Amino acid sequence: MSKHSHVVIIGSGAAGLTSAIYAARANLSPVVITGQQPGGQLTITTDVENFPGFLHGVMGPELMEIMRGQAERFGTEIIDGSVADVDLEATPKRLTLDTGDVITADAVIVATGAKARLLDLSSEAHLMGYGVSACATCDGFFFGGKEIAVVGGGDSAMEEANFLTKFASKVTLVHRRSEFRASKIMQDRALANPKVDVLYNKAVEEVLGTRESGVTGLRLRDTETGEISEFPTQGLFLAIGHTPNTELFHGKLDMDADGYLITTPGTAKTRIPGVFAVGDVQDRVYRQAITAAGSGCMGALEAERWLTEQGI
Repeated sequence: MSKHSHVVIIGSGAAGLTSAIYAARANLSPVVITGQQPGGQLTITTDVENFPGFLHGVMGPELMEIMRGQAERFGTEIIDGSVADVDLEATPKRLTLDTGDVITADAVIVATGAKARLLDLSSEAHLMGYGVSACATCDGFFFGGKEIAVVGGGDSAMEEANFLTKFASKVTLVHRRSEFRASKIMQDRALANPKVDVLYNKAVEEVLGTRESGVTGLRLRDTETGEISEFPTQGLFLAIGHTPNTELFHGKLDMDADGYLITTPGTAKTRIPGVFAVGDVQDRVYRQAITAAGSGCMGALEAERWLTEQGI
């Protein structure tokens, strides 16, 4: 297959599908390439209660189905697959799919998102959304009055532990080393909180519990002695960082030291004219569904204006 589109959107999370809705309503007949995780991170989230318009909340997968249907309603073509290679300097821009098919585009919107770094435990994956979370801002509310654990030792872990004390009765930081990597000011702030406790030199070997009961505890290994112990807890938050999905763009788009795509401040523009980046792939600060959707809107509007300027 070889085809051409005015706008191709790489990624189908909140940012990508919002871009598609706006581009389709501008009669640009956008094409969305879903990527390896169609629907993005929200598809592994259960209740979403902070997305405007849903009085009683909405399940993450349901929200993404609604967004996808809305994009298709206005004429978006959605291709289930991944992009294997890109030539963004070409005119038109050239995208090769993992099937070998080629799509050319006048403009490209990159919405490949980011993924939370996980512990790579089967129990962690099984209980994701059932007491295991990688987003304190998203899910902290559900842990009111509970005792929970946060895994990590950097600034993000300190910040999330402090934030979670607004809801939880106790927050225990679990860190595999004897010292934190976090800045001193962030450590001082967390450790001064009377609700925060610390377990040093402990690595999580297994998350205990079921989807019916939720998380009930952690099986821990002492990193110095190897001793195995169990720690009772009612929730586990992962705060060991995020990795932007930018492998495809190494050497092709500017990115910071952690791999996030760099855009002109206040815009979705990358250094290449006609290439825009939206959502978590360029947002290392907020990483929320609503901010991703907002930047998806920005990217589509900017793509439309750029295409008009080119006389397309």
